[in-house]
Amino acid sequence: MPEKMSWQWFALGSAFFAGLTAILGKLGVSEINSNLATLIRTVVIMAVSALVITWRGEWEPLNKLSGRGVLMLCLSGIATGLSWLCYYPALQMGPASRVAPIDKLSVAFVILIAWLFLGEPMTLRIAIGGTLIVVGALRLA
Repeated sequence: MPEKMSWQWFALGSAFFAGLTAILGKLGVSEINSNLATLIRTVVIMAVSALVITWRGEWEPLNKLSGRGVLMLCLSGIATGLSWLCYYPALQMGPASRVAPIDKLSVAFVILIAWLFLGEPMTLRIAIGGTLIVVGALRLA
């Protein structure tokens, strides 16, 4: 990674592509079963990830990977899959402009879970920001 790339740029890219995900996903699930759509999306993600890892030369032998790290990533994958299996039916049934804000309540869940289980600080600023996210998401929905 270039030294000048900060986590904020990657987070902004994540937000932008998540926005595209909602719109493109809404268009896709209007014509395809939501569970099959999730599988198609997953296969594409696997292929793109494999291409990026190959291009950057980042493959590592399995015996050098942290067992705990792999376990956490597997659990994260299960959570992601369950999220998508909920997200696409929601997009099929509801407008993207209302589904996406509810999905973004994940930010509030992250703040709470990170505070409870990772020991991240719960400052007044974070609590107010999280509350505003919840109020805004519920207002839009």
